[in-house]
Amino acid sequence: MNALDLVDLSRYPINDLTSPGAKLVIEDARAQIAERGAAELTNFITPHGIAQLVSDAEELAPRAHPSGGIGTAYLELPSNEWAADHARQTWMPYAVRAVGYDVMPFTSPLRQLYELDALTRFIEAVLDRGTLYHYADPCGALNLAVMAEGDQLQWHFDQTDFVVSLAIQSAQRGGDFDVVARIRDGENENYDTVSAVLGGDDSSVLTLAMTPGTLLIFEGRNSLHRVTPIEGSTLRHVGLLAYDTKATTTSSALLREIRYGRVEAFSTPPATWPL
Repeated sequence: MNALDLVDLSRYPINDLTSPGAKLVIEDARAQIAERGAAELTNFITPHGIAQLVSDAEELAPRAHPSGGIGTAYLELPSNEWAADHARQTWMPYAVRAVGYDVMPFTSPLRQLYELDALTRFIEAVLDRGTLYHYADPCGALNLAVMAEGDQLQWHFDQTDFVVSLAIQSAQRGGDFDVVARIRDGENENYDTVSAVLGGDDSSVLTLAMTPGTLLIFEGRNSLHRVTPIEGSTLRHVGLLAYDTKATTTSSALLREIRYGRVEAFSTPPATWPL
């Protein structure tokens, strides 16, 4: 298959970034990021493409490794440096399952879309941070996040400057992507406001629709965000596409062990599952 066929090129002509249509899309996406830290590109994938990605996700889901427990908004280990009621010490539950890049078959439409150079160059143009590279981690470069009933992601800040996600299938209920845009910056952690959100103040919370087929380019380092608990029997599927401004950036062995249940990546995707 040609991964470009998954994309609605009439709306998002990523195959020709010099075209007037592409320039307008890039300009609009940059404006969205400047205003709220996220560019929400709805209907990026065609209806037929969504059907292909859903079928692919359902086949990949059994390969997902579950992880869960409690964590803070800052994704840190406990520290006596902070008071018990400080924002950095507020613990919340999380549970999610991840299919790693190394176990995705080469025929996976999601994998082929991620490996499409035209998509990388489009995201590069939107972010305007210089050359982008695929994340060098063999497990973490591309993930399918699978969330079932009861799964959720706690309020948190990302440890990377940006994340690119692709909504594939919504849960029956829940699974909302809530954001408090630009709540902190490099000079001010704004702990009081963060604490208020963690305590239940939703006055500044924006819920992004993330309907299937939406591509979200999100600057999550300074924007607090969460995924609300999943309800119902339908799995929530989201592709997480990782890029970096350096060609060699990878993750730690500890992170791989927690997220994927293994430290060493498979050299080629297993033909069958379970092993």
